[in-house]
Amino acid sequence: MKSDIKDKNLAAQGKLRVEFAYQEMPVLRLLEKRFSETAPLKGLRLGACLHVTSETANLMRVLQAGGAEISLCASNPLSTQDDVAAWLVEELGIPTFAVKGEDSNTYYQHINAVLDTRPQLTMDDGADLVSEIHSRRRELIAEIIGGSEETTTGVIRLRSLERQGVLAYPIVAVNDADTKHLFDNRYGTGQSTIDGLLRATNLLLSGRKVVVCGYGMCGKGVAMRARGMGARVIVCEVEPLRALEAVMDGYEVMPVMEAARVGDVFITVTGDKHVLRKEHFKVMKDGAILANSGHFDVELDLPALGEMAQEKRGVRPCCEEYRMPNGRRIFVLAEGRLLNLAAAEGHPASVMDMSFANQALCAAWLASRGQTLERKVYPVPAEIDREVAFLKLQAMGIAIDSLTEEQQKYLASWEAGT
Repeated sequence: MKSDIKDKNLAAQGKLRVEFAYQEMPVLRLLEKRFSETAPLKGLRLGACLHVTSETANLMRVLQAGGAEISLCASNPLSTQDDVAAWLVEELGIPTFAVKGEDSNTYYQHINAVLDTRPQLTMDDGADLVSEIHSRRRELIAEIIGGSEETTTGVIRLRSLERQGVLAYPIVAVNDADTKHLFDNRYGTGQSTIDGLLRATNLLLSGRKVVVCGYGMCGKGVAMRARGMGARVIVCEVEPLRALEAVMDGYEVMPVMEAARVGDVFITVTGDKHVLRKEHFKVMKDGAILANSGHFDVELDLPALGEMAQEKRGVRPCCEEYRMPNGRRIFVLAEGRLLNLAAAEGHPASVMDMSFANQALCAAWLASRGQTLERKVYPVPAEIDREVAFLKLQAMGIAIDSLTEEQQKYLASWEAGT
């Protein structure tokens, strides 16, 4: 099939949304001009599995300007903006396979529709393309030059493939670029998760106990923004250094079981499975709210919660009530999927500007070097990371200093002492 979207007539509405985001993405605008002149991806087939949003649409226009032949599917069944998907098909002519609310079977049909185009470069958010290629579409591997990965959960999966010695082609961990995880994960996830929480519940956070499970960059951002709204934040961690950092940042730190007894709102951002499960649900107070901003919908053990509940019903958009036999209620937001994309609009365009600039530049880097690389997970080249930071500062009208010759010499020397 050429595309699978909800309604092509939504394209005009999508155009407005994409244009509004584009004004907040000055680095991508610069790269679109550069790519249109240099065509670093000319003639290459690129398959992307990303959240189909206005920000992603602007990345697609840059890649297309660079000469790529693109096909795109959604990396989450609930994150698609249907009007944007229509714009991509009608305006850019990009085969797009994404419908908000699609079921799991359709989701994987869409992934395979992209793979049917036999991509030479892959671009993932969660490593679902890579996983499908390695498990069921291995006939494609010979043509693939390389790939890139957008998010922490995907990088975890890729490093597992590398450790087992079965990673079939080189992949750049875009997630780990400083201009990605220090900004997108922290400020983007922090703001958009709270946005999703408020849209789904209209909750007053001030004075509430918000439990954040996981204190990586995403957890730091969620905790910071929740505290900024007046919440009393509790952090749960398994890594001692991160737990110590949370303590030093001024948060309460305790095991999940203790937090389960006192928390009002629970947000998981760990990338792991069943962070909140049956024993925790048993002790939660009436009216507890559960949400997830980790990539996959496995952090909340919803099958167990469903077995415990006497009744389940939708009470608001993106909010379901699980009623226990004793009348106690637990509310689950966005079906346990990515709260910031299912109940809100994902990260602000200005922060995705940096993340997607990394994606575009890494695609060009792979196109020129991929054939010579080993089958490993690679960091974003330092020169790309620095360039993205410099371009972002430039776009913001901010100038910084440079070292004098004397300073450079001093830093390169070992002779000078006290």
